[in-house]
Amino acid sequence: MKRPRSLLLRLALALGVAVTLLWLAAAAIMAKQLQREMEVVFDAALRDTAHRMLPLVMHERRGPGPGRGLGQGRGQGRGRGWGWRRWQQETRPGDGGAANIEDSLPEARDNYRYAIFDEAREVIAISDGVDPSFFPPFEREGFFEAKGYKFFYDRTRRRDVYIVMAEPLSRRAAVAREMAMGLSWPLLAVIPLSILAIFFVVRGSLTPVRKLRDDLGDRDARHLSPLADHGLPSELTPIVGSINALLARLKAAFEAERSFAANAAHELRTPVAGAIAQAQRLKAETKDESAAARAGEIETTLKRLNSLSEKLMQLARAEGARLRTDTASDMRPILKMIAGDFERCNAAGRLDLTMAEAPVLSDLDPDAFGILARNLIENALKHGAADAPVTVALTAPGTLTVANAGAVIPPDELTRLTARFARSGGKVDGSGLGLAIVRTIAERAAAKLELRSPATGRDDGVEVSVTLPHGG
Repeated sequence: MKRPRSLLLRLALALGVAVTLLWLAAAAIMAKQLQREMEVVFDAALRDTAHRMLPLVMHERRGPGPGRGLGQGRGQGRGRGWGWRRWQQETRPGDGGAANIEDSLPEARDNYRYAIFDEAREVIAISDGVDPSFFPPFEREGFFEAKGYKFFYDRTRRRDVYIVMAEPLSRRAAVAREMAMGLSWPLLAVIPLSILAIFFVVRGSLTPVRKLRDDLGDRDARHLSPLADHGLPSELTPIVGSINALLARLKAAFEAERSFAANAAHELRTPVAGAIAQAQRLKAETKDESAAARAGEIETTLKRLNSLSEKLMQLARAEGARLRTDTASDMRPILKMIAGDFERCNAAGRLDLTMAEAPVLSDLDPDAFGILARNLIENALKHGAADAPVTVALTAPGTLTVANAGAVIPPDELTRLTARFARSGGKVDGSGLGLAIVRTIAERAAAKLELRSPATGRDDGVEVSVTLPHGG
């Protein structure tokens, strides 16, 4: 059988099986001990019955019977096999005869077989319906088992008369079974209740483990704060310490990566800007057309490098800066300003901007919203159809939607576009960081990002919508 993977089930199952085995072992030991005690009690009852019966018989032998003494009866009966039944017939009830012996000992009549013999093994008294040969020959006083019975032999002080008592072992076995059943029935209720109690106790004991699991599940590249070790069991404290050390190293590594990207991008801006200026001056001053063309290519490449450094700075800010503010702001003026920048530069007449009449409030940092909106619009203008407008809408519920015309993108490729340096259809134009920046801001700000292709209400194009936090 395959072991359960759950620690709760493993512990509950192991403890349940162990407790069940202990209960069964305890019940078996108790039943064995009770059986021994029962044997002692039954043996004592068998012996006591013999000790009470023998004096009664001896008294009857010594006392006179009706018309003759018991001693005469013994002498007469020795040669004729005179037994208890005949003695009962010849001794009238009510005369103090031997017929009253069984009446005085009802347990002997109900549970035992017995016989009383003299030294010549002549029957003095015997149970009804029992043949004298049923009783084994007398060898010694005491108990022994034979023929499915427990026998007890005893003699008088003068050793001229002995008594044998027989009790069926089946009677003792029946009592033992009843006793075992009496012990078993409570276990049928106790064992399931014990297992259920063990399950809940173990479940409660594993609460710190579940809390640690949940706290660790909340950690990611943007949330690497140490785990709280207050109130944890001593067994978990070293684990939490090791995890916190690992989180600290990861946090330092991520911060170093972000710092390097931000610093490198920042330091590149000045020399790249200077190189662009030199390329533009060379292009303007040269009379050689081929040199002017090469200067133009250098300018284009440097501008692409400048754009990449700008994107890297935006990505570093999206990953490391605080993206939520304490108060909500209206996002409409920011979007209007960004759209105006594009209209003045290279998108004149290509933007179709729609905004809600009422303020669109969100606690997203205005700079972060500006980076998000700028990347979405820039991406749509760059990759959308040149002869079709880009639709930009900011609705009252706080959803920013940017849609452009163009080829339909398959779902698997659409999902891949939010990764860093991913480009649609293998195009090399662009940095491949625009949607990655948008996704990072959306994830860290708890905003909802959706990509659809084709765009809503169209047969082609791509639509990206971001539901802002605390919008509306």
